[in-house]
Amino acid sequence: MSKSTAALRALRGRTDDTPPAPDHDEAPAQQQTPGVTSDSTPWWTSRRVLRPVLTVGGFVAVLLVAGYAWLGGGRYVSTDDAYVRAAKLLVSTDVPGIVGTIEVREGQEVRQGQVLFRLDPRQYEIALAGAKAQLSQIALSIEAMKQDYQRMLRDIEAQQAQVDQAEAQNRRYAILVKGGSISQSAYDDARFKYEAARQTLASLQQQAQTQIARLGGKPDIAVTDHPQYQQAKAQVDEAQRQLDHSIVRAPFDGIVSKVDTVQPGMYLAADNPAMALVSTNRIWIEANMKETDLTWVKPGDRVSITVDTYPGRTWIGTVDAVSPASGAEFSVLPAQNASGNWVKVVQRIPLRIKVERKASDPPLRSGMSVIVDVDTGHQRTLADIL
Repeated sequence: MSKSTAALRALRGRTDDTPPAPDHDEAPAQQQTPGVTSDSTPWWTSRRVLRPVLTVGGFVAVLLVAGYAWLGGGRYVSTDDAYVRAAKLLVSTDVPGIVGTIEVREGQEVRQGQVLFRLDPRQYEIALAGAKAQLSQIALSIEAMKQDYQRMLRDIEAQQAQVDQAEAQNRRYAILVKGGSISQSAYDDARFKYEAARQTLASLQQQAQTQIARLGGKPDIAVTDHPQYQQAKAQVDEAQRQLDHSIVRAPFDGIVSKVDTVQPGMYLAADNPAMALVSTNRIWIEANMKETDLTWVKPGDRVSITVDTYPGRTWIGTVDAVSPASGAEFSVLPAQNASGNWVKVVQRIPLRIKVERKASDPPLRSGMSVIVDVDTGHQRTLADIL
């Protein structure tokens, strides 16, 4: 080892155990491989090469992700401007009366045909009895008219015989008066009797025609087919209907509400609401979609429904119908856009959604807020941007 090498080691503080660096005299200089740095790092991992590669690659990746998202988007449309709707009815009756009994309580679930309340039926029972009596009287009158017509026919036959007799006597007297066998006064008396008999016959025939007209042109008409009978029967049916409507029944399955608005003993006018009934079966979703979201929405599309009241639970529905007009078209005062200060606003089109319900599902109440996601099934293509 040369003195210069030993001095260098002493200056660097190396111990005797550290192997000496190769001297120029002891080993030839190492040749550097082309394309490799002095510290053996590949050229493609250098900062000057890696930075532009990552920049361009990230930009391309963002474009690919954005393109995939755009091509896969547009299939689903959603809105939170949606609510549960149900068939509702303010229960009333078309006959007035005093409330007798109330058969239900607030919030009770009822079935179709179940009695809700009753009016005092006495006035309607009396009216029904009077109508039935009138019907019986009409039936007797019709039967009497039929019998009277038969009597008139017999009277006409008898009067026809008298006319024939008077006519024969008048002809004989006309011959006898010419021969001087009878006086002129006797002949005139026979002639006047003949004319009177004819007039009586004509009167009886007219009465018979009037009677047959009252029978509808049918002498053997059935009593139940006569117009007077049918009119009286209609009055009986109306009296029976009013009596039946004094008992108010549920028109469909549902839950009753506002029962306390009617009390026994109060007078209830016709068509005056007594209580409310909300259906438990006829339930749907009304979603007010933006008009720009309805491009591909059509009846039959599947819908995912979440209700704010029941987080974590999802219902499946189907688009039942798309409204033919926006909600503003049904307002009392529709917007007037003919003025000069018009501002375009995105309109809302109601969407009716049929809900698939199961027995284990919690109850859906009218007015609940929901969120709907409609699967239109539409897939975007590159042609949409060309």
